[in-house]
Amino acid sequence: MIDANRRKAVRALHEEGMSLREIARRLHISRRTLRRILDGPDEAVPRPRKRKVELDEELLRKLYADCEGFIERIREKLAEEHNTPVKYSTLTQRLRELFISAPVKTRCERVPDDPGAEMQHDTTVYTLKLGERTVKVVASLIYLRYSKRRYLKFYPAFNRFRMKCFFHEVLTYWGYAAKECIIDNTNLARLRGLGSSATIVPEMVYFAAQYGFTFHCHALGHANRKAGEERSFWTVETNFLKGRHFNDWEDLNAQAFDWATVRIEYRPQTKRGLIPARVFEHERAFLIPVSPHLCAPYQELPRLVDQYGYVAFEGNFYWVPGTDRRDVKILQYDKRLEIHAPGQAVQSYPLPPEGTRNALFSPEGEPKPPYQPRSRRKRTEQEETRLRAMGDPVVRYLKFALPAKGHERHALLRELYALSRQTSPEIFERTLSRALRYRIVEIQTLRRMAVLLLSDAGAVLPDIEIDEGYRDRESYREGHLTDVPDLAAYDRLLDGPGADDQTEGKEEGTGGEEEEGHTHG
Repeated sequence: MIDANRRKAVRALHEEGMSLREIARRLHISRRTLRRILDGPDEAVPRPRKRKVELDEELLRKLYADCEGFIERIREKLAEEHNTPVKYSTLTQRLRELFISAPVKTRCERVPDDPGAEMQHDTTVYTLKLGERTVKVVASLIYLRYSKRRYLKFYPAFNRFRMKCFFHEVLTYWGYAAKECIIDNTNLARLRGLGSSATIVPEMVYFAAQYGFTFHCHALGHANRKAGEERSFWTVETNFLKGRHFNDWEDLNAQAFDWATVRIEYRPQTKRGLIPARVFEHERAFLIPVSPHLCAPYQELPRLVDQYGYVAFEGNFYWVPGTDRRDVKILQYDKRLEIHAPGQAVQSYPLPPEGTRNALFSPEGEPKPPYQPRSRRKRTEQEETRLRAMGDPVVRYLKFALPAKGHERHALLRELYALSRQTSPEIFERTLSRALRYRIVEIQTLRRMAVLLLSDAGAVLPDIEIDEGYRDRESYREGHLTDVPDLAAYDRLLDGPGADDQTEGKEEGTGGEEEEGHTHG
């Protein structure tokens, strides 16, 4: 039905001389309806629709409570006990109109937007393409509610320690903090409870007190309490992530920093056209100053030093100078690592880029360690390249065996390469073709199959003559997989203080007997 306002618009446009075709196009009304409006009376009063079935509100509320909200049962009771048959759709519509089945949605509390009073923090997960890899990233964002200032950074994972590092980085960059920080009910800062009754983790309470603010959780399901934060993530999705390419983690965070602190801060925000950088200059007087000398967050991690002087951390190996192989303490900061060893100077290493694994690090300005850590993974790119160059049967088998479960990739490649050196190319290819047919990846079974094929061919495994001087060859030194262990530390145990005292005691005892014998003689 066409309402009165649209009828007036039709008549006004017609009196101005606009054609019916143009009026129909603009108002999305058919020309037949337009003619009926123009030929009819000036005012068309819609007739109110009369309800076929009158349902008492009090009765519906009582039945809804008795039937615990099951509408089909309410409809049955209306028909059986109250002689009021009604359709299911009519009943559900009436319950919604009276706000019986659908509770009234209440808006979260309105809080005045005062300068320096509030900042908001939240995280969300995105799937991005870094270079050629597709990875999941966690976006962490802080939003100043009054000045609309933002700070964005991405992490491969987000925990309580990284939350501390992020807050420290943001607040020391701004130089100020708001009085309270609104967060959702995350377990990174919340110990128990929800909303206003939530208890913050004491560790996070102490951390926030250093910067002069407090954490507050919003009510459960009231994400609009931090609507500025949610809107900021929408801007990230629709503006920052669209049409940009990222090479790695460093490139991603560099572009995020430039976008949040340069582009957005000097771009008009909201309908009033506020520029965050200028509004922040006014809000600065109401914020809490943050000292630039605050100690950066860190976490303490105990580690053991292996026999070659390395400690392992997040898949990489760091050299500890000295010969004392004792336990050390690692302090992990946001961008660096400190190794504290008893009786030695503190060694500081910058943390490598995200994704770096199996790398060795030693202090700058000192000679590189002669040995590699014992637990370092040995790469097998050369073995795999040589195997794939042997022919199509080997390539097909590797395509099946490498993704299969139940074995370690590098160990399988080494064993296959060793087997290829122990057999002829023909026997090796026949062995892998047969293993592919029966879906076999166990190396011991492959060796038995190769021996069986050799027996069928009438071949005998020849004795291998080993040249004992192979260790002195340059090719062996460059391609050996393990280092010769340094056993000098164990040799020095034989010359320790206890052994020296015992030896001296024996010598003194011998000398004393000779002297005593000589005197008596």
